[in-house]
Amino acid sequence: MKNIMKRMIAGAVALSLATVTLKAQNAPDTIVINLTESSKVVLTVGDSTDLQVLRDYDFQQLFDDVLDSLEGKSIGLLSHDSTDEKTETYSWESEEDDEEDYDWDNSYHERRWRTTHSFNFDLGTSNYLSDGKFPDSENAPYAVRPWGSWYVGINSIQRTRIGKNFFVEWGFGVSWYNFKFQEDNITLVKDDNGVTFTPDMRDADFRKSKLTVSYINASLVPVLDFSNRSNKGRWDATRAFRIGAGPYVGYKIDSYSKIKYELNGSMEKDRNHDGFYMENIRYGMRLQLGYRSFDLFFNYDMNELFTEGKGPSLNAFSFGVVF
Repeated sequence: MKNIMKRMIAGAVALSLATVTLKAQNAPDTIVINLTESSKVVLTVGDSTDLQVLRDYDFQQLFDDVLDSLEGKSIGLLSHDSTDEKTETYSWESEEDDEEDYDWDNSYHERRWRTTHSFNFDLGTSNYLSDGKFPDSENAPYAVRPWGSWYVGINSIQRTRIGKNFFVEWGFGVSWYNFKFQEDNITLVKDDNGVTFTPDMRDADFRKSKLTVSYINASLVPVLDFSNRSNKGRWDATRAFRIGAGPYVGYKIDSYSKIKYELNGSMEKDRNHDGFYMENIRYGMRLQLGYRSFDLFFNYDMNELFTEGKGPSLNAFSFGVVF
């Protein structure tokens, strides 16, 4: 019930700020949010220029701490009457010491192991390195185009805060490498000796050729959060730069080659689902950089894409934006 109350308060405050923005007037606005028959929140905005400051506050965290502080304490009602208005102000006092302020640091210490959940979407580009160099530097047939070689990841992420400026992101997800070859007629030919990248010599108008590999993954990324978490700015999210790095491991669940071409006036697509001697396991390191609600990622596979001796020596990587 308490969690529902917290979300109601935070949601109501956000909705109220949107309403005040539409008014855009200099006169003070008083917003009364009725939560239950006996509980309400009163928010007074003195100037429309304050709205941006209020938008940067984490009201969910604010009311988490405020409501937690009410547990085990008596609540009184103070009233003030005047000829023009009646103002009601709720306050609370500690039964042990009514002169001491609430200990925010202890509250944070008790709740620092709290874990939250989110779904993250990685969108970026894929490529690979051969002995530390891009394959197109040697005009290799498996060189890829950065534009069109998309990397997509869908992740279920848990975030566990274990220190004032330190938390761990861990979870599971699925991802897709899409390696779009620079030459549109490249096919993958597999035999007992390995896999080769060979041009298709048919008399056709080739439009696209690519290799797609999908994985199920697990990751563990420790993150340093440099946001200001002093009491004065406890709910201020304007300075929230963060950086993290950690390992991941994945298991290949599918792979296929695809070539698209026009032949005799008909558009054709040849798709071949095969393992192509690719490693079933991938493992590597992930780097994350974030500021406020914007995050970047960089993944680098430390093991090679193909089994040793069965294909080119390639280490895949990807980078992009986290949504």
